[in-house]
Amino acid sequence: MSKLELKAVAQRYGQHTVVNGVDFRLEQGSIACLLGPSGCGKTTLLRCIAGFEEVSGGEILIHDESMSRAGFRVPPERRRVGMVFQDYALFPHLTVEDNVGFGLRGVSAADRDQRVESLLATVGLAGQGRKFPHELSGGQQQRVALARALAPRPELVLLDEPFSNLDVDLRERLSVEVREILKSEGMTAVLVTHDQHEAFAMADEIGVMYEGRIQQWDTPYNLYHRPANRFVADFVGKGVFVPGTVLDANRVRIELGELDSGVPVECSVGCAACGKGCGVDVLLRPDDVIHDDASPTRAEVRHKAFRGADILYTLRLPSGTEVLSLVPSHHNHALGEAIGVRLEADHVIAFRHGA
Repeated sequence: MSKLELKAVAQRYGQHTVVNGVDFRLEQGSIACLLGPSGCGKTTLLRCIAGFEEVSGGEILIHDESMSRAGFRVPPERRRVGMVFQDYALFPHLTVEDNVGFGLRGVSAADRDQRVESLLATVGLAGQGRKFPHELSGGQQQRVALARALAPRPELVLLDEPFSNLDVDLRERLSVEVREILKSEGMTAVLVTHDQHEAFAMADEIGVMYEGRIQQWDTPYNLYHRPANRFVADFVGKGVFVPGTVLDANRVRIELGELDSGVPVECSVGCAACGKGCGVDVLLRPDDVIHDDASPTRAEVRHKAFRGADILYTLRLPSGTEVLSLVPSHHNHALGEAIGVRLEADHVIAFRHGA
């Protein structure tokens, strides 16, 4: 039995389609992420799941019970859905413990106090219950908002860009902590974000959205190493496309050497095994291009971005094509310097020209 299921969900504002036929299923205890650029429809879709907006088509089911379809909508307060907003939406006049316990109606005072105390300990705020929101840091306020969403033991937790107001270091740390909290509570959750680092840190499954559609619903590993189309390949991770020539159904040659693929290479005329000579665009990730002083192939350092343990180099090959390479930071080369590089990739990500 799935906890959340969307069947061909659509949402339109007049003639403008914002969400266009979205399907996915989420099992009990899973954490999913809707990842995409601004304007792709991910927040609208989350609001439809929460019940804040009606749908124009399709159906949303929670625990196999219909919540939304055209002309029908169960109100948000009857969906047993917890929501964590981008701006936290805490009540400034209430203490932390009163914020957390706000949704605990119909339970005894003792049970309420026990649940609030347990959750504050879970989110790392034990002993902070008598404070007011303005007395807490941004990260602490985010934990309060999460505890408030979890307090009534909802069927589903929805998180709308929950870390966007925080600095980068805190955002990455909280992503991991929130995942652990959700897992410890056995919660099913959907996160919306444009930040792939947050998505990778938190989610078991990720749906990459663009122009109102799910382009690929998959694990973080597959999104990075096996993107379904050029948009996903471009949006997830870093990389550049370089020209390649198909040698046969499972091999392609690029300037740095030959690549073998476990799946057929798609050629420029749409045939999986059309023979030699067809041109494709091959995606190279920074970890596919290895710095090797012994390699006869040289590349010119055009740009460098220091990242602490690593340096991300932009390198120009003899043909003028530029590639990226992630190199340990003790290999500190100057701009304009020629360094040895070699190809080390165990599969091919290739698309037809213009696909």
